[in-house]
Amino acid sequence: MSTRSIDRRSAEMSLAYVLTAFFFFGIGALAGLLQGLVRGGVITLPEWINYYQILTAHGVLMGLVFTTFFIVGFFYAGMAKTITLPKLSVKLGWLGWVVMFFGTVMAVATISTGEASVMYTFYAPLKASPWFYIGSTLLVIGSWIAGAGMTYAYTQWRKQNTNQRSPLFTFMVMATLVLWYVATLGVAAEMLFQLIPWSFGWTDTVNVVLSRMLFWFFGHPLVYFWLMPAYAAWYNCVPKIIGGKIFSDSLARVVFILFILLSIPVGFHHQLTEAGISEKWKIVHVALTLGVVLPSMMTAFSSFATFEAVGRAKGARGVFGFFKKLPYGDVRFFAPFMGMLFFIPAGIGGIINTSNQMNVVVHNTIWVTGHFHITVGAAVALTFFGIAYWLIPSLMGRQLTKGAHRAGIIQTLFWTVGMLIMSGAMHFMGLLGVPRRTDYTTYMDDPLGLSWMKYETLMAIGGVLLFISAVLMICNAIYLWKFAPVGETEFPMAENSLEVRQQTPRILENWKVWIAILAFLILVSYGYPIYDAIVHAPPGAPGMKTW
Repeated sequence: MSTRSIDRRSAEMSLAYVLTAFFFFGIGALAGLLQGLVRGGVITLPEWINYYQILTAHGVLMGLVFTTFFIVGFFYAGMAKTITLPKLSVKLGWLGWVVMFFGTVMAVATISTGEASVMYTFYAPLKASPWFYIGSTLLVIGSWIAGAGMTYAYTQWRKQNTNQRSPLFTFMVMATLVLWYVATLGVAAEMLFQLIPWSFGWTDTVNVVLSRMLFWFFGHPLVYFWLMPAYAAWYNCVPKIIGGKIFSDSLARVVFILFILLSIPVGFHHQLTEAGISEKWKIVHVALTLGVVLPSMMTAFSSFATFEAVGRAKGARGVFGFFKKLPYGDVRFFAPFMGMLFFIPAGIGGIINTSNQMNVVVHNTIWVTGHFHITVGAAVALTFFGIAYWLIPSLMGRQLTKGAHRAGIIQTLFWTVGMLIMSGAMHFMGLLGVPRRTDYTTYMDDPLGLSWMKYETLMAIGGVLLFISAVLMICNAIYLWKFAPVGETEFPMAENSLEVRQQTPRILENWKVWIAILAFLILVSYGYPIYDAIVHAPPGAPGMKTW
């Protein structure tokens, strides 16, 4: 007998987001494979497609589309599990999906015509067709609509449960949405007031300093928009899977509040080498960026404390004996756990990138690409894979079989090894000074350029392993969606009891306080620099299309 973990209408809507995410993930993975093989000198692209098209497609589909669709689907399912969804929330969820899907198709179609080879950062003065910018904007607007559905469900629950703390997962959803709504204001302003009018020819030039400032107002919190859902799974789902409990409800909420406050007013650490921004303001942003280390360290402490508590309860001995008691044969745990391990070097790399002197060594080298991949491509992606293995069958009323577990472990190992090889090569090449964002070249057979090729080839090998893993993931997802035996799969949610939640300080859910503090930090860190970029604007730049 089929038993869905949540009501049918919520399950179908959530599943639409998750399956759409993996559809675009597959296209993005193919683009990534081609990109790696070209850069490694293994293949040459036909004349009708160029390297920067597939580079843009890979970045947009993996960094913006796959993640956003999956996050919305996961969040809707989790909220339906913890507080239930009103009919209006489900309707807004479907409307958001339609707008997001239409915008994505518009943007990808424009990339495929060669009219939007501007990479996922769409840095001006590189100029794309206006339909790429409009499609990307619709993706964001669709996510706003979907977020409105979740916000409505939350506010209705609060009205019906006066003076009660919300379930931890629901709180984390709302914290992530607060960050997302505020962060996307920057990229929305860039699109609506700069790039779209400029691309239509309504203005001749663009203020490059302002456009990049607005992008990174969005660009760095985007990283935490990816990470916070992964953290939500680490705090809520992983403990349940391993037979444990949430380590601390209050600590988890403090972590998400700190992410809201410290992940937005930090964008200048991506622009440390750029002119047009005073070094004084860069120092402010660097200081706030280093503050984000705190909630990440708190999460590491909480996660491993949970692992130890479970291991000790199972009879673990010795300082690290609890590691032997963890369920590595359960893909629901194994995939996110691999993601957690990847996040350790990813966090260290982030500190390096934020530090002015060390940043000068690696800025605009392929080191940055390697860092990006072990953050979103490993820590986040592996966690999302682990979620998908139980989320899809639980929404469909099917079983996560032993065979699916084994296939998932194999898929996770391919991804882990491939990412270690590829990102390891990227980091090492970055230290040698190899640039990122470049097509295959030997620099006219320069000896230095030729000496890099063996590492480029190693990077391509890692990319092949990652593509094999991506194909396995998609096959596993299809099996769990359509062909797994009918039955029941647990929706793991290690929620605290109401009594424990009530002990959590009430102020942690006073959104007015935290949004006000965030607004103050943004005003301090961005107010004058944006004013200066507008009032003392540099000469405007005409559009460029270099490939």
